Amino acid sequence: MQHNTLVYIAVMSAVTLSVKILPLTLIRRPIKSRFVRSFLYYVPYVTLAVMTFPAIVQATDLPLAGAIALIVGIVAAWFGASLFQVAATCCVLVLIIEFLML
Repeated sequence: MQHNTLVYIAVMSAVTLSVKILPLTLIRRPIKSRFVRSFLYYVPYVTLAVMTFPAIVQATDLPLAGAIALIVGIVAAWFGASLFQVAATCCVLVLIIEFLML
């Protein structure tokens, strides 16, 4: 059975575009429901979290090290650390935890 890559790309493009274009064509007036508006406001953040969290935990040899680094990173960001400081802190923390536990 031969796979046609161009067909796969065409189907993927059609699905992606339909998901993006259909709401624009079907909903022409402003959304007035507070619930729907608040739901749509948080969709990008939830999507990012759902894609990022498993990668953080599974990228390390010990999932516990990733989880601890995630918590420390959240706390550091909450207290105003820059993105570089948070990333560096989490990387060093994972390195230390994995060195001590392996």
